Amino acid sequence: MKQWTSEIEIHSPIEHVWSYLDGSLEQMQKIMPQVVENKPIKITKEGVGSIYRQKYKEGKRIEEYDVHTLDYSNQPDNKKVKIGFTLANSFEITALYELRKLEDQKTLLRYTAATKPLKWFLKLLMVFATEKVVVSFLERVKKVAESETSS
Repeated sequence: MKQWTSEIEIHSPIEHVWSYLDGSLEQMQKIMPQVVENKPIKITKEGVGSIYRQKYKEGKRIEEYDVHTLDYSNQPDNKKVKIGFTLANSFEITALYELRKLEDQKTLLRYTAATKPLKWFLKLLMVFATEKVVVSFLERVKKVAESETSS
């Protein structure tokens, strides 16, 4: 398994940044435009154990998988959601998003992504995997949140 963690300061209120991760499909698509559907299958009161069927468009192909909420916390100054899913019967993926309120208009977002190949030959591909995807995701969230906050 390979894991990457990175964090970024975003000049936007914590609730606004959280809305991309714990909100509507429309909000989610602002930072993850490839997600074309996010249907609730099972919703729990505490968040953990909730399942969403997600469709993700990669080129002309659409992948469908169930996203499981593994950890969830929604406090005023600290928020966290950890999800897990299996992509194309090839990779087990987890994503952990942690938000911390630094000031009224400033939020720290930490993102940890982990990928575990499920087939031996995919382990070779993991040698070339870098944290570039994690860093570019954080930069996109920052750009979108700050552009919406300043307007």
